[in-house]
Amino acid sequence: MTARSDWLEWPFFDAMHRDLGGRADTWCAATLRDLDHADTDGACRTLVRQLGQGGWLRYCVPAGPGGSWGGAMPAVDSRAVCILRETLARHEGLADFAFAMQGLGSGAIALAGSDALRARYLPRVARGEAIAAFALSEAEAGSDVAAMACEARRDGDHYVLNGAKTWISNGGIADFYCVFARTGEAPGARGISAFVVDAGTPGFEIAERIQVIAPHPLATLRFQDCRIPATHLLGEPGQGFKLAMMTLDIFRASVAAAALGFARRALDEALARATTRRMFGQTLGDLQLTQAALGDMATAIDASALLTYRAAWQRDVQGRPTTREAAMAKMMATESAQTVIDRALQMFGGAGVVSGMPVEKLYREIRALRIYEGATEVQKLIIARALFKGG
Repeated sequence: MTARSDWLEWPFFDAMHRDLGGRADTWCAATLRDLDHADTDGACRTLVRQLGQGGWLRYCVPAGPGGSWGGAMPAVDSRAVCILRETLARHEGLADFAFAMQGLGSGAIALAGSDALRARYLPRVARGEAIAAFALSEAEAGSDVAAMACEARRDGDHYVLNGAKTWISNGGIADFYCVFARTGEAPGARGISAFVVDAGTPGFEIAERIQVIAPHPLATLRFQDCRIPATHLLGEPGQGFKLAMMTLDIFRASVAAAALGFARRALDEALARATTRRMFGQTLGDLQLTQAALGDMATAIDASALLTYRAAWQRDVQGRPTTREAAMAKMMATESAQTVIDRALQMFGGAGVVSGMPVEKLYREIRALRIYEGATEVQKLIIARALFKGG
């Protein structure tokens, strides 16, 4: 695989990022082989362990006082996370998933957990010894988080959790879940709180495993009189929605980076096909229609990369909110990647839809990215509302 790496020379990055990209690519090429995709749960557990041993999960969490939380840097660096997600996705989509969920699933703990909770969970996340999950969505509360129905009632030194969550990544294999539930301090989004719930807690069960077109661990969770210590509350009561949005803002640009990784792999596959496939006495790449398609694909990838790393740079270097910029990046990168991958598959003809072919896998893997962590339609609303506010 000979993907371009000159984008690491862009001014968004420093020497650390360039070194990180090179080391990650070398590690992926040597490590991400012979993965048993027939056992999705086992593959994800293996990947989390390998990513922890390789030191890559340390970029998902902050370092903490004296390095006690296990992170590689004082704060989560969005550019580093994006570089790693792009590199992992280009090599193996399930590895990108495993990496991303460690950060997303523990993000609220890093942001607002007590010292005891941070010390208990974050180092294990960084070492790949505990699998994290982010439990926000419900059957009737996906894009509309304020419609959440799952409830948590205070009862002495505990909260009692009742309700269900669905579309929860790592559901069924996670060691702990950051769960968002209505606690009623105010109407709508202002009455939601966040909690850490350990797998195996009485009253908490996996109600259903969900199978999707690009297999990864996914489940519906059910809580029935599930008692959790009040010390497992993250932040203050009623701050859950804010915590969820802050977590998503940190990692949303990285969804765009994962889409970039998929798109770059598709372009690599398309170029290899175009230069080797013979037809009509010439190669596929000699046809002007093929050249035009490749030109469109390369331009869409660079445009997406510029938006993605602008958002990450703005968060890391300027310290400014990036809600609008991350929304633009996610929308552009995921939609463009879908088109790039579709065009790559078309160049393979019938071979492109054979199960297990790289472009066939990419075709399945990209589709969910246009939905999760805010569907494309929601990103458009976020951008428009920012325009109306003048920012």
